[in-house]
Amino acid sequence: MTNVNNTSRIVVAISSLSLIGTFFVPFWRIDLFAPQYPEGLTMKIWLNTLKGDIDIINGLNHYIGMRHISVEMFPEFSFLTYIVIFYIILGLLVAYSGKMAILFWYLVFTAFGGVFSMYDFYRWGYEYGHNLDPAAAIKVPGLSYQPPLIGHKRLLNFDAYSQPDIGGWIIIIAASIMVFIWCLEWYKHHKANRIALSVILVSLLSVQQACTAKPEPFKFGTDVCYTCKMGIVDAKFGSELVTKKGKIYKFDDVGCMIRFMKSETVRASEYNQILVVNYEKENDLMDVNKSTFVVGEQIKSPMNFHVAAFSNTESAKQFMLKTQGKLLEWKPIYENIE
Repeated sequence: MTNVNNTSRIVVAISSLSLIGTFFVPFWRIDLFAPQYPEGLTMKIWLNTLKGDIDIINGLNHYIGMRHISVEMFPEFSFLTYIVIFYIILGLLVAYSGKMAILFWYLVFTAFGGVFSMYDFYRWGYEYGHNLDPAAAIKVPGLSYQPPLIGHKRLLNFDAYSQPDIGGWIIIIAASIMVFIWCLEWYKHHKANRIALSVILVSLLSVQQACTAKPEPFKFGTDVCYTCKMGIVDAKFGSELVTKKGKIYKFDDVGCMIRFMKSETVRASEYNQILVVNYEKENDLMDVNKSTFVVGEQIKSPMNFHVAAFSNTESAKQFMLKTQGKLLEWKPIYENIE
């Protein structure tokens, strides 16, 4: 039976023991942001409990008929700790024996656990967001409040973000190391199948790319500008700031975004993408440094910053002639708006 080398066994042992850290830190978090809660409300999920702004969240949810969040509504808390212990022991068994076959089954159990966890979380979120009290004070026909499985979702005037916390990242990194060790050892023992391994590695990179922070299309008439708190309704304007953690800030006018950036509510080092809407195409979000801007008093943007963005210089020039405006790049636009 094929064995892994000693170095890989040590790495596997360290990765397995790192899961002990999940007993002491939360593994998942849900953050809620709204104009009345700019600092955000947080619910942190541990292996056996919930912590954070639970009471405030329950108070808000009461008005829209959502159930009271409590530890008792999660039967998973009674056995999650034992599941993590199982993975620690199984990983140490791989390290002790060095058997590739056991490592393979470790990965199978890991994949099953990940899929089942996501399904279980989705099922809870669906029931929690759809089974509402008919006697609730606030009722919006046809609207549900299911939190996002992962990433961002707009719920009334709240931006909800669901993502791994410290414990979750420990699990993800440990599992990724196990996958890497298996691929590495498999590669060594099956050199004739390098192409197949390359496909696996490319697939893993594709999954990683898919999980990076991405922009979100505007929902005109529903989204609200983060700076001026006005509804975003004009499809020809708008801008969006995406952080490295995946948090999205939407604005109805480029000037609102610039004022937000200059307020340093979010540090510049945390920006992942700074985007503007293409004046000629709805929801075509463009990098500000790859866009051409026209500024002029005849351009009636929502908050009267008089700025329109274009994907190419030729279109911008034609629009500039019609509006008697000026052609500018991003840097002077940013510097001239206070």
